[in-house]
Amino acid sequence: MRTGIGVGMSSVGRMAAAAVAVVGVVSGAGMSAAAPTETGPAAGMDRFYRQQLNWQPCHNDALDKAGAQCAEVRVPLNYAAPEGRTIDIAISRIRAAEPAARHGALMTNPGGPGGAGLDFTVQASAFMPPEFHNNYDLIGMDPRGVGRSAPVHCHWPIGLSLFSAGADQVSFTKSVETHADLAARCQASAPDVLPYITTRNAARDVDVIRGALGEQRISYFGMSYGPYLGSVFAQMFPDRVDRLLFDSAVDPDRYGVAQTQDMGAPNEAALDAGADWIAARNGEYHLGTTRSEVRAAAAALIDHAARRPIRIGEHSVEGRWIPTLLFVALADPRRYDALAATIRELTDADAGTPVQPNPQLDEDLRFILTAQPDDMAANSVILCGDVSAPRDPQWYWRNIEASRATQPVFGPFVNNISPCAFWPAPVEPPTAVRNAVPALILQATGDPRTAYQGGVALHHDMTASRLVTLQDAAVHGVSFLPSACVRQAVATYLRDGTLPATDLTCHAD
Repeated sequence: MRTGIGVGMSSVGRMAAAAVAVVGVVSGAGMSAAAPTETGPAAGMDRFYRQQLNWQPCHNDALDKAGAQCAEVRVPLNYAAPEGRTIDIAISRIRAAEPAARHGALMTNPGGPGGAGLDFTVQASAFMPPEFHNNYDLIGMDPRGVGRSAPVHCHWPIGLSLFSAGADQVSFTKSVETHADLAARCQASAPDVLPYITTRNAARDVDVIRGALGEQRISYFGMSYGPYLGSVFAQMFPDRVDRLLFDSAVDPDRYGVAQTQDMGAPNEAALDAGADWIAARNGEYHLGTTRSEVRAAAAALIDHAARRPIRIGEHSVEGRWIPTLLFVALADPRRYDALAATIRELTDADAGTPVQPNPQLDEDLRFILTAQPDDMAANSVILCGDVSAPRDPQWYWRNIEASRATQPVFGPFVNNISPCAFWPAPVEPPTAVRNAVPALILQATGDPRTAYQGGVALHHDMTASRLVTLQDAAVHGVSFLPSACVRQAVATYLRDGTLPATDLTCHAD
């Protein structure tokens, strides 16, 4: 399953992408004091940095077609005990298309945490300027605990832990019980491994990969959660960083519960925009001629399904899953047709009409409601290992109730409890990002996944960075939306290492 976020992906891929963009930030209580900076190999680490890589075919259609090769990089499970247990991190490499113009190696990450990124290099090349694949050896990675890199399996009975708390205490109590069960399943799966599946250890893995590749410094491109991993890497290993490109960043100080809560307002705004789009096409969708009428149709689905699950095709959809389905369709305004189809088909099914959901909706429902061979538990495993979460269920309930007036659809969704409320304390403090490492940060003002203020905050924390704002765009993934202004800034930085003289404001073409 692919978890990079992209236009034209399969519906399961889009679903997973939307999931990792937020499940990976559903629980944490905020940041603590800065963890120590690490500038190079520690005692006992030399054998990892100097290892020889055995490059082989990737056995992945997209990577094989692109001429990539894959290898495994051995790293310590616990960097505090490098002589102990080891795991293998799967990486891919696509050589620079123009060897004479090669600048170095560039690591990529599609988001999460928990996003498998082995073939994200291929996806990213489709929307990045030519300098991306011409000037760099592109490195993909399945982070530890994910994909081919010592994956964790919690054997969840559902695909996602991302759903609404519902309308009342009865529904919320059910959420608490579900999340407690999900956390217990993870802890039972590999209690000796889970404490070390963290962002800080993934950053250490990146540095080992850099050394194994023979690079003095490494460049980095990350989306969504990817900028968080990249900024932690830059904080821990500032002298190992070359060029940093961050698309749709999170605020490192709000990584966790607060960052998730920040998504409520932009998702309500995106739903307003989607409702306007649907209302303008009432002749096709018959959901109302005004924003309020379309929103009322969505609210009715949540209310009705809370009292009696909606039967659609093979699926029984409870009210707590309706906001999840709406959320998935709001990542890109060019996909409002999917939002309209979701509301229309569920409305028909709610009225008692036998409905076979369209293939996209059917796959989305199958993914969120049923157990998956590769579940999305890695999102929670990594995040819960990164930051602590409030443990009192009533803390969440008070926030849910307070949010309803201004965020009627997404307030109970972004304020819901998560598995991290039932997780052991992290083994390390999270990383406070404060540095002067240069970076180019791309952020859309209406981003419904990583709110705009997250990019602004990261820009403030990384004082040598530049911020490129995509104005009036409700999209997650600035690079996906055609903008000559953004593209030029990215191309110049990748080619020459030159950041814009000042922060920029761009618009979609």
